[in-house]
Amino acid sequence: MALSASAMQERKPVLVVGGTGKTGRRVAERLAARGIPVRIGSRSATPAFDWEDPSGWAAALDGAGAAYITYYPDLAAPGAPEAVRALVDQALKQGVRRLVLLSGRGEEEAQQAEQVLQGSGADWTVVRASWFSQNFSESMLLEGVLAGEISLPAGDVGEPFIDADDIADVVVAALTEEGHVGQLYEVTGPRLLTFADATAEIARSTGRPVRYTRVPAEEFAAMLAEQDTPADFVELLLYLFTTVLDGRNASLADGVQRALGRAPKDFADYARDAAASGAWAS
Repeated sequence: MALSASAMQERKPVLVVGGTGKTGRRVAERLAARGIPVRIGSRSATPAFDWEDPSGWAAALDGAGAAYITYYPDLAAPGAPEAVRALVDQALKQGVRRLVLLSGRGEEEAQQAEQVLQGSGADWTVVRASWFSQNFSESMLLEGVLAGEISLPAGDVGEPFIDADDIADVVVAALTEEGHVGQLYEVTGPRLLTFADATAEIARSTGRPVRYTRVPAEEFAAMLAEQDTPADFVELLLYLFTTVLDGRNASLADGVQRALGRAPKDFADYARDAAASGAWAS
């Protein structure tokens, strides 16, 4: 009897590019829990994976049966579509056909990277995500929460924050189950919140004051420069917090429901669980 794609998948490791990041770590944990071998794609891994050093990609892909692709720092960064093309070409050259790409909503460069994968001939799935809820607890916004004030240039535009656990569940399904090849899953949370709304949810969950302050883009850039943030990363953050948050993504999508047959996690539930875990303990 012929093996299913998922059964064949279990015979080979899955390369998780960015396997120590917010979604990659969760994907790796879920794959390991299913008994599927995992190869972490990071600069500190062996073999190492570095987006800036393609010479190591072949070793990272060697013998893999599938790959989850996340681009650092973001698919909106200049050169990202070209880098994704090079990695996809290398993967196909080595017989790694099942490829799942994490993409971002409302980002022109991200959609170019999606098109690269879709036109490659791979067994592809695209997971196009809204802003991660975990940016408040595992990323650059954590410091603001702990300080009691989040200062950003984002205005009164609703964003359907998505939980990283939901993203990981969709990715693992796409990597290991039938029926997801050729699918673009646009994943969002179940409701729109402004950054002020999200901050208020966090304040309720932590039981202490946390406020949101909108600052001009120029002031935000100056704040980042004072923290010795590289100029190209400042430019990327300004793009994400202004252009991408211009209202283009103020809508809900059904990717989680389509992929998993269930509703996505609400931000209030994320905030409650993050507070309970001690993520915002002072």
